[in-house]
Amino acid sequence: MLIGLLHTHSGLRYLVLLAAVVALAYALTGWLGKRRYDRGMRITGMAFAGLLHLQVVVGLVMLVAGWPLAGHVIAHIFAMIFAAVVAQLPVSVMKRRPEEARTYAPHVVCTLISVALIWLGINWVGRGLLEGSF
Repeated sequence: MLIGLLHTHSGLRYLVLLAAVVALAYALTGWLGKRRYDRGMRITGMAFAGLLHLQVVVGLVMLVAGWPLAGHVIAHIFAMIFAAVVAQLPVSVMKRRPEEARTYAPHVVCTLISVALIWLGINWVGRGLLEGSF
């Protein structure tokens, strides 16, 4: 069961990174093109945050299922949870702002910070960002 969870956790990483690239590209084109904030940004931001949350849940299930807990794993956990929180921030904040006050900039900044935290967390467990676990 642990090996299946590990492969799921490792494979889901690529979907998270793809969602991050899509969300970042959408946010950058909206921000630099001075477009009005739209539903597409909300959806891409939510997709990135949602996939990252799913990734965190799968990782936590691995721990509950008996994955060994070492120092580098604890650092990895905290980096990933913090990345998920940072990814959720612009989605939650923009939802509460009035329509005319919504911008793409928080999505750009928070997505970049989240990807940096993901990279850091993956490196803490001794893997490169795009290395497989197979």
